[in-house]
Amino acid sequence: MKEKYLFFDLDGTLTDSQEGIINSVRAAAEAFGIDATPQQIKGFIGPPLTWSFPHFFGLSDEETQVAIGIFRERYSDKGKFENRVYEGIFEALTSLRDAGYRLVIATSKPEFYATQIADHFGLTPYFDLVAGSSPDESGGKEEVIRDAIARLGNISPETCLMIGDREHDIEGAHAVGMRCVAVLWGYGSQEEFTAHHADEVVETPEALVALLTGEKEK
Repeated sequence: MKEKYLFFDLDGTLTDSQEGIINSVRAAAEAFGIDATPQQIKGFIGPPLTWSFPHFFGLSDEETQVAIGIFRERYSDKGKFENRVYEGIFEALTSLRDAGYRLVIATSKPEFYATQIADHFGLTPYFDLVAGSSPDESGGKEEVIRDAIARLGNISPETCLMIGDREHDIEGAHAVGMRCVAVLWGYGSQEEFTAHHADEVVETPEALVALLTGEKEK
């Protein structure tokens, strides 16, 4: 691996955030009288809300903004900490930093939430930068990645690697000229990663470290 900077997605990659997101999506769905399926609700984990509400619930732009407001009211109060760091993540981050990598969080979640979550769960000390979307979640993962690159001093995308669990991570990385490692412990699937041409796929944080450092899995 020639990359120096590792860009990590947050939801589904560093943390298992589904409880807080699912409960907040349900609150918005109920407000609109939508009987959402479990599959629809789970689809909200990862992509921007501005994409998910129209895509899964068929809401208009105006309705989407109302739904986001309802989501955030519940998420700000309870949902953001209905969350946990995946087993093996802290050990993986330590090993990757010790191997000389610089670590970045690049998430479609609004940056003010991402910063609070990283602080709350003790992730912040491992990362040089926490980059998220704007408060209105305009733009997607590509824009978040481009912003992070700029904030790191306009580094070359070829020196960066995206690590994420959904197609949006793969597509966003490829759009800026970065490779992407997809992780199977999150919310994506092998079929999704194959369809969107992930550069590598790993099953565990330990396997990720082995891939990036050349060390054998224990």
